[in-house]
Amino acid sequence: MSLIQVINPNTSLAMTETMGAAARAVAAPGTDILAVCPQQGVPSIEGHFDEAIAAIGVLEQIKRGEAQGASGHVIACFGDPGLLAARELASGPVIGIAEAAMHTATLVATRFTIVTTLPRTLVIARHLLQQYGFTHHCAALHAIDLPVLALEDGSGVAQEKVRARCIQAKREDNSGAIVLGCGGMASLAQDLTRELGMPVIDGVSAAVKMIEALVALGLGTSKHGDLAYPLQKPLSGAFQHLN
Repeated sequence: MSLIQVINPNTSLAMTETMGAAARAVAAPGTDILAVCPQQGVPSIEGHFDEAIAAIGVLEQIKRGEAQGASGHVIACFGDPGLLAARELASGPVIGIAEAAMHTATLVATRFTIVTTLPRTLVIARHLLQQYGFTHHCAALHAIDLPVLALEDGSGVAQEKVRARCIQAKREDNSGAIVLGCGGMASLAQDLTRELGMPVIDGVSAAVKMIEALVALGLGTSKHGDLAYPLQKPLSGAFQHLN
C-alpha cells in the first residue's frame, strides 16, 4: 500500500477535487490518493507572483505529507512551483505536472503542442521547456485566453475552448501529442484522446503513474548533492512551522 499526495498549490477546493478524481482514476490497486491544497495563498496561479506565494503552501503540504507517510508527491500546477525546494524536504519522489506531461509526450510522439489558459502563462511554459530540455520537442503553445478558475465556473465555456483549440492544434501544428497546460484540465484528457485519435496528456495522471513506477523501483529523491535535506537553521516569524 502506498500513499501519493496530490498537491494543488492554489486554494480552490473544487479544482483540488478535479485533480484528485483524475489521479484516482489511474491509480493502481493499493495506491491511495490524498488530494490537498493550502488553506491560505492564491485562488489561482497565473504568473510569477502567484507562483512565489504558492510555493510556500506547497512546502507546507510536503511537510504534512511526509509526516503522514506519503510515498511521493505531485505538484499539480503547470508552473511546477517550488519543485526543487519540495524535493529537498521529501524523501520520496516529487514530480511536477508540467515535467511529467512533457516527459510523457516525448515517449509517445516526437513533437507536442501545449494548450493552456492565459497568454501570460505561455512565458512560464517556455521557461520550463528550456529548463527540462524539451524546447525542440514542442511544436506550438496556445492559450484559450480564459483564467484558470473559468474551468470551475460550471458554464463549460472553458472546456469547450480547450476542445476547440486542441482540434485546431491537431489540424495545424503537425505535432503527435497535446499537453494540457493546467491541472484544472485534468478531467478532459481521456475524452479528448478518444475524440481526436491522438494522445492528449494530463500531467496529474502522468505524474501519479511516474511516482508509482519510482516507488516500485525503490527510488526516492536523492539526498546526495543539492537535493539533500535543507541545512538546519532557525526559521522566524511566519515560517517557524517549516522548521
